[in-house]
Parts: sequence; structure tokens; C-alpha cells
Amino acid sequence: MLGVRPQVKLVAALAASGCVLAAGLVALSPSAAAAPRHDPAVAAARWQAGELDNGAIPGFAPGMYDWGLTIDTLIALKATGTDGASADKVVDTLKAHVRDYNSFDAWGEPGQRVAGATAKLLYAAVVAGEDPAKFGAYDLRQETLDLIAGPSAGLEEGRVKDKVVGGRDDSNTFGQSLAVLGLARSGDVPQSAVDFLIDQQCAAGGFRLFPFDLDSGDTTVTGDCDAQGATVVLDPDSTAMAVQALLAAAEDGAVGAAEAAGKGGDWLAKTQDTDGALTGSGPTALANANSTGLGGQALAATGHQVEADKAADWVEARQISASGGGAAAAESGAIAYNDAALADAKAGGIGEFRDQWRRATPQAVLALAQVPLGRIGLTEPDPGPDPTGDPTGTPSDDPSDTPTGDPTADPTGTPSDDPTDYPSDDPGATASSDGTRGPTPTAAANPNTATPQGGSGGVLAATGTSAPALAGVAAGLAAAGYAAVRTARRRSERPRA
Repeated sequence: MLGVRPQVKLVAALAASGCVLAAGLVALSPSAAAAPRHDPAVAAARWQAGELDNGAIPGFAPGMYDWGLTIDTLIALKATGTDGASADKVVDTLKAHVRDYNSFDAWGEPGQRVAGATAKLLYAAVVAGEDPAKFGAYDLRQETLDLIAGPSAGLEEGRVKDKVVGGRDDSNTFGQSLAVLGLARSGDVPQSAVDFLIDQQCAAGGFRLFPFDLDSGDTTVTGDCDAQGATVVLDPDSTAMAVQALLAAAEDGAVGAAEAAGKGGDWLAKTQDTDGALTGSGPTALANANSTGLGGQALAATGHQVEADKAADWVEARQISASGGGAAAAESGAIAYNDAALADAKAGGIGEFRDQWRRATPQAVLALAQVPLGRIGLTEPDPGPDPTGDPTGTPSDDPSDTPTGDPTADPTGTPSDDPTDYPSDDPGATASSDGTRGPTPTAAANPNTATPQGGSGGVLAATGTSAPALAGVAAGLAAAGYAAVRTARRRSERPRA
């Protein structure tokens, strides 16, 4: 049974480290579930639930379904206690599409696994209160353990690795963090997996996204973060994920986890903008709702409450309201990715950019709810009365729960000792850089019908097999498309001669 673990070990470790997290330990307690921004958090989650189509979130392209983003939506619903019927429908739908998200079975390439997608599914099962060893027909806990590199892997020992034939292994800090979270909350987490995650933290306190120099084209693990040298880029999003994973690992008794989490929280507080926003890195290195959502959640979890509240203020100021939403007033509750998106929505609605709003809202809501990733599903937030009298996104009551692949997990509860057959690639940058993108959206009229996948990934974690170059191109195309539509709209609004 998934329950609240004793925190004696964690308290002792925090006291010994002297970090600010000790003063803010209340953030880890289920009694701290009352969110400082309760109403806007619930409004955002309800808007996101309304975007569900039969238990799944549509992908970037018409007729596609995005399983990573669907899990982000489930996390937002569970963090706020909103629309349990929709959350249950999402869980049923995910059970039918495990292999569509974490493998290439639908493409005729069986036996391969995407590390971040597998870890994200494990975490989804945990927050939903499901048995991860029996999620549909799959043992997600064992599948995740089987992807952990053993002692023979050298510098990669403990890494949760893609098992994909050909290409590069771009499994990253997002996937590693989700694996540590899911394993810690469903049983014991191997110390080696925690150690590899801690190795991604530089002396300054921030974490890198990849365990290698991404720009060099060489995916050889460099050792710990500082060993990479001057080319290392510290990523606030990855840091926020890692901090919260390490808090969960500390509760599980993992050595060094509490100290690393406190150090990461301190780094986030130092990098926060004066207005409360946080930025990502690379194509997301500007103030945005996704980075601020994750960062604000991590700041609250590590006892930086003043900074967490500033992040919540920033997010709430970019939320559409019925009274001040302008042309987008009907989208009350949705949260804009940035100031430009908010201004454009008020002027002309969010129609062309609905996908971006679907990606920004579920991650931004985390700063409002302020329930740590290690506690979502263990608390029972009060969503309050439904203002419409009818839950948004109410699912149909006859979902198909037929899995789309055969379970292959070994029932033994130990990680593999031979990672040499785990090559692949991945980064994931949509609205926010993350790292758990699988071969996601389903090209089907009904997400409960199993069919091949391909396309975009989820915001809170995108792991899978999109190579870094493709992710950069995708981010560039998305930005270019956004700019083009904005320019066209403005031209059409100019007075005619």
C-alpha cells in the first residue's frame, strides 16, 4: 500500500546539513496540502480537464494524442483534487496505451523501451493510487528497475537508460528524477539511481539536463556535473525536478539526497527573477509559466516559501479570468506560457495556440497548488464546489482498457547489471524543456483504440527518441510559427487605406 513514510531519517539529515529545507519541512507534510492559491489552482485544473478528449489530451497535430501531456494533466488534477471522474478516465486510457508511449511496438520494433516515458508512467500510476506492478497488464516498477545500469556500466552505473536499438542514449535528468520519484514512492529506490541523479548537480547547486556535453555530439557520460567543465549548462527545470525526486528519496532513506535537495532549492532561489519568474535553458531561457510552475513547486518543497509565493503570484497574473480575459474570457482558468501569449489571447483568443496553453497550464498550476511531487496523491486537496455544477471533461463511461502490447517485465525486483544494450536518443523541448518524450500521440479518432504513435510529447516530462537536433528544430519551428501567426494577425488588424 502506498502510504506516508516516516520522516525521521529525513529530518535528521536536514538538521545535520543545516539547510533551509529543515525549516520548511512542513511543505512535505500532507497537512500542508491547503494551497495558497486554491481557487486559481482549481480553475486551471478544471480548464485543463475540459481539454481532455475521451481520457487523453490531443497532440500538436490534428487527430493525434499526447500521452506525456495526458500524464501532466493527471498530475494537475491530483495536485488540486479536481475532477476525479476525469482523472479516473485518464488512468483507464493510459493503461490501454502503455506500449504506445514507452516503446516502439506499434512501429513493428518490439522489445525497446524509452526510459523517461517508462518512469513517467510509473509516477502516474503512483499518484493515481494504482498498483504500479499491475498497471493494466504491465509491471511499471520492474520495467523501470530493468532500465537501471548496473556496476559494469562504470560512470553510468545507476543511470535509467533508454533500451532502444540504434541511435544515441539521451536519457536525462527529467527521466532519472521521475524514476527516483516513482521507485521511492512504490517501494525502495536503489541508491545507485539516487547517486547518479546527485552526480548531475554541479557545485553551484543547479542540475544539468543531460549527463554529457549535448553540444559536442558525443553522448559519453562525463562523470559528475563539474567534470563537464565550462560547457555545462545548469537547467532550472531539471533542478526543480531533481530536487523533488531527492526529497522523496530522502524519505526512503537514501544517502546524500536531503543535502543535495536543499542545495538545489537554494540555487533555484538565487536564480529566480525579481518578479518571481523562473526561466528554462536553451530555447526556453526566458521567463515562462512552465519553468515558474515547476520552480515554484520546488521552492515551496524546500522551504523557500517567500520565493514560492512570488512564483505563484507571477503565474496567477498570467491566468485568464472571466472578467479580465478579453477575447479569451471563455477560457477562464487557462494559464499563458508568457506575457506575449497572454496579450495575444486577450486581443484575439487562444484558438491557433491552444496546444501551447494545454502545455503551459498543467505545469504552471504546480506553483499555485504547492504540493510537492513526492506528495501528490498522498494528500486530499479540497477542490471546492464545481462552479458549473457539471465537471468539465466528464468522461464517457465505457472506456476500452485493452493494452496495446504484451507485458515483458521480469518479476524480480532488481535492476539489470548489463546496460550495454540500451542505446537511444531524446531531449524534449515543448513549452518547457523536460525530457520524457516517448513516441507519443496516437493518430486515431478515439484514444481508447490502440494504434501507432508519433509526434509531440508532454511538458512535465518528455523522454523518448527525438534527437537533440530534431528537438531544436521543433522548438524553432514552433517559435517561428507562433511569430508568423502573430504577425499575420497584426497585419490583418491594421486600418485599410
